[in-house]
Amino acid sequence: MSEESFAYTPGLATTSLTYIVRERALPVKGETLASPGQRVDFDTIVGKCFLEGPPYIVKVAELLGVEPEEVPRYLKVGVGDAVGRGAVLAGYTALLGLIKRVVESPVEGVVESFNELTGHLTIRSPPRTIELRAYIRGSVLKVVPGESVTIGTPAAFVQGIIGFGGERHGAIEVVSSRNHDVVTPDQIGEHHAGKIVVGGSLITYEALEKARKVGVAGVVVGGARITDVEKILGYRIGVAITGRENIGFTLVLTEGFGRLPMSKRAFDIFRENEGREAAINGATQVRAGVLRPEVIIPREEEVSGEVPEPLGEGRMRAGSVVRIIRFPYFGEIGTVVELPVELHEIETESPVRVVKVRLQDGRVVVIPRADVEIISE
Repeated sequence: MSEESFAYTPGLATTSLTYIVRERALPVKGETLASPGQRVDFDTIVGKCFLEGPPYIVKVAELLGVEPEEVPRYLKVGVGDAVGRGAVLAGYTALLGLIKRVVESPVEGVVESFNELTGHLTIRSPPRTIELRAYIRGSVLKVVPGESVTIGTPAAFVQGIIGFGGERHGAIEVVSSRNHDVVTPDQIGEHHAGKIVVGGSLITYEALEKARKVGVAGVVVGGARITDVEKILGYRIGVAITGRENIGFTLVLTEGFGRLPMSKRAFDIFRENEGREAAINGATQVRAGVLRPEVIIPREEEVSGEVPEPLGEGRMRAGSVVRIIRFPYFGEIGTVVELPVELHEIETESPVRVVKVRLQDGRVVVIPRADVEIISE
């Protein structure tokens, strides 16, 4: 294949200035609270909606020990009644008070229905209010009433290979002197509460625990041991979708699992923007609809005239530096050697387009093109 051959593939973006656009969509139809052109901050509420509460079925007949058709005579509530947790739904007293049975509501809510065939009551818990926040600081570009708000901003932007935890924001503070330094617990203190701590090649388990204890907003580092991350999570990593973990902060690994120096370009971007407020999100999806963890550092106040172009699709060719995003070479970095034209059959016996990659240890591996992404420098 010609050295000038290339293929288009998603890549990890690392840039000191680009234009970021994020659509903030409500999970169900609701109310949008922003207007085109409006300036918003990280925590600005741009929309809200109400999610219906879950139903709870109370097996009144069984709990009272009566036949379903007998239940109506013992009910103390009707359809549409509001009840509190512990409220009496049904009950009876027999044998001059020697036998007393009562059914209480397990939740607060409204009696939604009564099934005469089963003798069961359904109680719907109260609706839950969902507030949609801007996530990034910028300007509202578009509003779809009741559905979504689109926000844009010039920003420095760094993507990671995998992350854990959801959307947060805080000031950037770099705690490592060099991109290949290890982050230890003594480098993290109470003054880091609410901040995004940036390190070098590895963060130890003890430092992760210290970060959680002091209440950092996020940690961005080249790598971490997979066993340490699993200890923090409390379970084995085995899913292709992350971002909902409740670990107290957001963790973004820019290079992968193990001791892996953060790319110099990414490290320099963080140093250049130290002290600035940034948004961080650990959400990752490595299958259909690839989603990468990210750090967005708004720079709108420094841009005049035309804004930078948004990040585009990467072009992969011989010589491109890529990262492998699936096992067994997950996290490995290499250089594209060749992009064969012919289809190759993989383990699943499916014919796919492949790429030959020379890893950093000199091995040349042949893997599906969907399993790599360009490292954008």
